[in-house]
Amino acid sequence: MYDGNYLAHKLRAASLGREDAIFLKNHQTGEAVSYKSFFDNAERMAKVLVSCGVKPGDRVAVQAPKTQAMLELYVGSVLAGAVFLPLNPAYTGSELEYFLGDAEPRLLVCEPTSVETLTPIANERGVQHVLTIAADEAGSLTLARDAQTAGFMAVDRDQNDLAAILYTSGTTGRSKGAMLTHLCLASNSETLKDYWHFDKTDVLIHALPIFHTHGLFVATNITLMAGASCIFLAKFDANVVRDCMKDATALMGVPTFYVRLLEVEALAESTKNMRLFVSGSAPLLAETHDRWRALTGHAILERYGMTETNMNTSNPYEGERRAGTVGLPLPGVDVIVTDPHTGAEVAQCDVGILEVRGPNVFAGYWRMPEKTAEELRDNGFFITGDMAEMSDDGYVSIVGRAKDLIISGGLNVYPKEIELVIDAVEGVTESAVIGIPDPDFGEAVVAVVVLDRNASLSSEKLLAKIAPDLASFKHPKRVIFVEELVRNTMGKVQKNTLRMRYA
Repeated sequence: MYDGNYLAHKLRAASLGREDAIFLKNHQTGEAVSYKSFFDNAERMAKVLVSCGVKPGDRVAVQAPKTQAMLELYVGSVLAGAVFLPLNPAYTGSELEYFLGDAEPRLLVCEPTSVETLTPIANERGVQHVLTIAADEAGSLTLARDAQTAGFMAVDRDQNDLAAILYTSGTTGRSKGAMLTHLCLASNSETLKDYWHFDKTDVLIHALPIFHTHGLFVATNITLMAGASCIFLAKFDANVVRDCMKDATALMGVPTFYVRLLEVEALAESTKNMRLFVSGSAPLLAETHDRWRALTGHAILERYGMTETNMNTSNPYEGERRAGTVGLPLPGVDVIVTDPHTGAEVAQCDVGILEVRGPNVFAGYWRMPEKTAEELRDNGFFITGDMAEMSDDGYVSIVGRAKDLIISGGLNVYPKEIELVIDAVEGVTESAVIGIPDPDFGEAVVAVVVLDRNASLSSEKLLAKIAPDLASFKHPKRVIFVEELVRNTMGKVQKNTLRMRYA
């Protein structure tokens, strides 16, 4: 029934003949959802889309809370041959205006509380239908779903057809829609399933948002492709996640998850049943990695990916999980480090721009051929914009974003190098190093620092402590102490915001 649809076939194959196996344990409702029940509902969702006039290739936009029904809609969109477009619930109406105008979806799904505001915007942008879904699963979408019967012949889609569009954050200009094909989603999830040893016995704690690659295409797709189960949490709560560990085997999270979990009681005892902790979406401090291993006996597996490429590298499941690195290139993925000016590969261990190539790489930016040509080379390599270095034995370390590179007095300064030295100082929780305009140096190095709760550390003392470990041109000209760093929903520090704030 799904054979002619490339991604749908891959998502369903592992659970065929195991209809009563549990796919999802809904923590909010207490319901255990079988694979049969989940895919029956996904088929009903596909029928809803067709009834709304959604045709193969049409976009289905969703700005809604994390719910089981949203996952069903994702798979239903794949079955219907549509292009799934998840949007951050934090986006404002004016931001939605841009996305709806750019993507021109046939259908928008939003919260009932937003429908009055968003319907006029959607109508102005040519969206033909607006349906709703709330955090408790109620809404016109689920009513429409429940009015349908199960059974749907998946629309034929090959590996080069689009399955989703994800918009980048737009920190350097207009947000870009990354076009993700059936192949790039399916191949990457299959690779990770095997690389991380997922099978039908696994139970994943799913506490990530599902408008983002990590929660939707990594966590969900891997679970489905392995025929495994997941404990589905509406949001991350450290105490709840700790309590779920006794019934689980794996957790995928962002660094903030692990920092918060280290503060809860009885953590070490709770992790005894777990076999794997994965971290991504933002850099994991080596200190967090070391503290976690010392307390729990588990080494966090850090990996690296992007909206445009899915996952590119990973520390090994078996072998050294090296703190401060994002591991080795995944099977089938080519990774090189190049000179930002010439495009030629740099020497081993030298810093340059990371480029990746493989079936995981996107098809380009939606309706932006010029931007696609700038960042996607003719030979298939995607220029990530991340500064990196590769060790002699192949481990990749991310130094920072190219746009975050500081040129002070004509010399290149890599923020990550300074951050590692600052973070190692007793009393420092974390730091972010930025460049701000300076009349003498062009850019001045500025450190934004978060101190431990009871730490007492002046800027003079901090600068004195780091001075022996850094060349003088790398010394911060100023230290700014803050209670917390500005982050996006996936835990990434927003250096562009810090630069604007302190410029």
